[in-house]
Amino acid sequence: AAINQAFSRNGILGSPGHPDIVGGSPPVFGGVTDRYNPEELMTLSLSECHMLTFLSLAAKKQVAVLAYEDRATGRLGKGPSGKMQMEHVMLRPKVTVAKGTDLAMVNAMHEKAHAYCFMANSVNFPVENAPEALEG
Repeated sequence: AAINQAFSRNGILGSPGHPDIVGGSPPVFGGVTDRYNPEELMTLSLSECHMLTFLSLAAKKQVAVLAYEDRATGRLGKGPSGKMQMEHVMLRPKVTVAKGTDLAMVNAMHEKAHAYCFMANSVNFPVENAPEALEG
């Protein structure tokens, strides 16, 4: 059956006191490219949770984080049941820290952040990390 194009798949996600997020379907499912789809939101949620957990650990260890960025990607596919689901998310956190910081320790902190991340602990697919630490 062809996807019914007769209705919009656009939505507004919101909660009191927060800015709206424009959501919708990806083009392959009758949506548009300029709105967040659920798969992107899931990937972004995992990335944000990892970052916040990492930054909490950094504060406890008194690691001076100068910059943090992530280029996370997620992949959809057919799961064991044959239904479409998220199959994998790869986080690529790139953390810039103060000169003289032990970079190996910073990269190892990502393993602990992953273990404590609420969102990563809530999903049934692999979430992996490929961290990079740099001195600023």
